[in-house]
Amino acid sequence: MNDRLAALAGAGVSIWLDDLSRSRLISGNLAELVATKSVTGVTTNPTIFAAALAQSGAYADAVADLAPVGVDDAIKLLTAADVRDACDVLAGVHTATGGVDGRVSIEVAPTLAHDTRGTIAQARELHRLVDRDGVLIKIPATPEGLPAIAETLAAGISVNVTLIFSVDRYREVMDAYLTGLEMADAAGIDLGGIHSVASFFISRVDVEVDQRLDAAGAAELKGRAGIANAQTALGAYDEVFGGERFAALAAKGAHPQRPLWASTGVKNPAYPDTLYVSELVAPGVVNTMPEKTLVAYADHGEIGTPMPGTAADGVRVLESIAAAGVDLADVFAVLEREGVDKFAASWTELTETVAAALGGRGAG
Repeated sequence: MNDRLAALAGAGVSIWLDDLSRSRLISGNLAELVATKSVTGVTTNPTIFAAALAQSGAYADAVADLAPVGVDDAIKLLTAADVRDACDVLAGVHTATGGVDGRVSIEVAPTLAHDTRGTIAQARELHRLVDRDGVLIKIPATPEGLPAIAETLAAGISVNVTLIFSVDRYREVMDAYLTGLEMADAAGIDLGGIHSVASFFISRVDVEVDQRLDAAGAAELKGRAGIANAQTALGAYDEVFGGERFAALAAKGAHPQRPLWASTGVKNPAYPDTLYVSELVAPGVVNTMPEKTLVAYADHGEIGTPMPGTAADGVRVLESIAAAGVDLADVFAVLEREGVDKFAASWTELTETVAAALGGRGAG
């Protein structure tokens, strides 16, 4: 076991890999990362699956077997199979942690990001197709996604809420989680079997804010927004899950919805390559890393300033950035819109790749 990653896990951070492919499963690479790199979960998204199918011949036989079905169904079956197999690799972790870790995510089609009923229906379908206790259904935190999150949780289905950029939206996500638990409890569903993470994006915030800081002539504040935003989010998490509303649910077996730091690969080469791992350490959080970041941290990562108690510091940094002329509300709106659009573009690429492999059959 790598000592640096073991120390990170010992500090309370669940280390998840932000990548999945059939070749990674077939080669035993995922099992190796679980055994040697403290990996306890996997996240995926349409971009990851599009790259996996386009770049690997490992799917050829599976695609051939799916020739009788349409493209849409083929995509769901292919991705669900990978997620199911990954859940099996992580089954021991899932059992050892009581279902807290050993988790693998699969995302509803990004074309449903503004379709509440469609999202709910596909969340239930994907949950049925994967058929493993370790699966998390990823639903974006769009305004239309929030009620879908609550209703999916109310059905006893565990959820990874994705594409969260602002603390205001994060508070709405936590409210949707608590609402979903309350609905599940009213329906007689065991709350102890429901788990959730809230994926709060980090590096994309710095990319957008940094270019605006350059334009505003405030370069001294660059590289600070993403971490400050996460610090503020952790403060909101402590407030909500330390409150009376959740306490009533916890008494019935409910788990807190853990913060998950996403988009943790550094995009600016001027920043340390482990920045969004070292400075985002707190008990009970998840950090989902691209393999490049995981390897970098295993080689030279160090735990930085612990996050607990730093929410006020984060607020001050964000206030300084706003005072420099950066409209943070607009930043977060742009990032959410671009996030949905980027995943939709990847979904189109994925659809085209599968359609070509199926011999040009249309979606069905």
